[in-house]
Amino acid sequence: MNNALYKTAQEVLNNNWKNGFSVPCAKLYPFQWFWDSGLIAIGFAHFDMPKAEQEIKTLLDAQWGNGFIPHIIFHTESDTYFPGPDFHRSDLHPLSSKKYKSTGMTQPPVTGFVLEEIYKISKNKQATLKFIQEEIDKVYFNHEYFYNNRDVNNEGLVYIYHNWESGTDNSPIWDDIWKTMNPPEYTFERRDTTHVDASERPSKREYDHYLHIIEIAKEHNYSDEKIAELSPFLVQDPLFNAVLIKSNQSLINLYELIGNNDAKIKQLKQWQEKAIKTFNTKLFDENLGAYVHYDLRNEKQLNFLSSSSFAPLFANIPSKERAETMVNVMMERFGGNNQYLCASFDPTSERFNPKKYWRGPVWVNLNWMLFNGLINYGYNTIATRVKNDTVSIIEHNGFYEYFDSRKDIHGTVNAGYGGNNFSWSAALLIDLLNK
Repeated sequence: MNNALYKTAQEVLNNNWKNGFSVPCAKLYPFQWFWDSGLIAIGFAHFDMPKAEQEIKTLLDAQWGNGFIPHIIFHTESDTYFPGPDFHRSDLHPLSSKKYKSTGMTQPPVTGFVLEEIYKISKNKQATLKFIQEEIDKVYFNHEYFYNNRDVNNEGLVYIYHNWESGTDNSPIWDDIWKTMNPPEYTFERRDTTHVDASERPSKREYDHYLHIIEIAKEHNYSDEKIAELSPFLVQDPLFNAVLIKSNQSLINLYELIGNNDAKIKQLKQWQEKAIKTFNTKLFDENLGAYVHYDLRNEKQLNFLSSSSFAPLFANIPSKERAETMVNVMMERFGGNNQYLCASFDPTSERFNPKKYWRGPVWVNLNWMLFNGLINYGYNTIATRVKNDTVSIIEHNGFYEYFDSRKDIHGTVNAGYGGNNFSWSAALLIDLLNK
């Protein structure tokens, strides 16, 4: 194990801890983010279990009265981030948290599998299970929210209504949806481009689309029914749904450990059965040999390969045969000699950009999921490459938010982009080094 790197990762996490929750990194992201928080807790669990538990408790404390968990919780006032609480106006929803200001959108629901990861890491299983017992019903309530409010066809797949809900904010996958929209030109002051190079961030025109979708949701007080009816962006995302399915399974496993939760286990298993079946029929692209996004608004698959296409391996969704096809596709398109695994978008596509956020760079969180998914299916050699590639890019550049996927530029220039001293890059490196 690289002890110096491990120690630096711990320092990054401790420095980003803000008395009850973590920020992804200073200045650029000064609040608590949903999926960041969960993944950060996995890192803390290895060396500071009280912080791991508090991270989750603070996140779940911001849950709305309908089970919804927002993607950003604004614990503090800050003028370094746009759009902030005054733009999002979570108070418009009748069941939003009265305690915390937040956004009215969510993120991939990692909390279920995070609780199970924390339990696996714990050296005091009894104490950790007690903590899980106190919090787990809130996570179940969050899943119930998704299946009751976001599954418009009652088919086991939930929709996202904003690209920020996907976690893969400016993916080239959304380009075709933007072509169907013509939002107004908004006047606003970007804060992200004062902290990082504008060439690494979404464009002003892309932000017009992002804000327009939120304005439509706000106009209807964040009503899920109205959003499903009117939002120009309505997508079934393989990453988001794979994370939900993975978390369902973790809740089943944990409820079985806790005992006396037969009704919840039964419901979770019903969701699982329906979700996995539809996922496999609706989101798999036979021509590409991997899973893709489905545009519900325009009733069609979005036939592009991204790191999200391989996320279902993490949730044990594909059959052994299908997993083999996917891994072959991944190695062929994403695994070339000059490519670090795994670029966030297809390196053979004309839309690929190795520097620009989710349009091509490598992200540690997706690599961590991919590593675990490959192990699930017995692809240990490729899993080891994913792990080694992840360690290597951090060794070369530091704990950045995302990294250039082209091997040959690492070591010659700084190939880490976005925020530096980034929490989940540190947290998941700690977990990978322990595996």
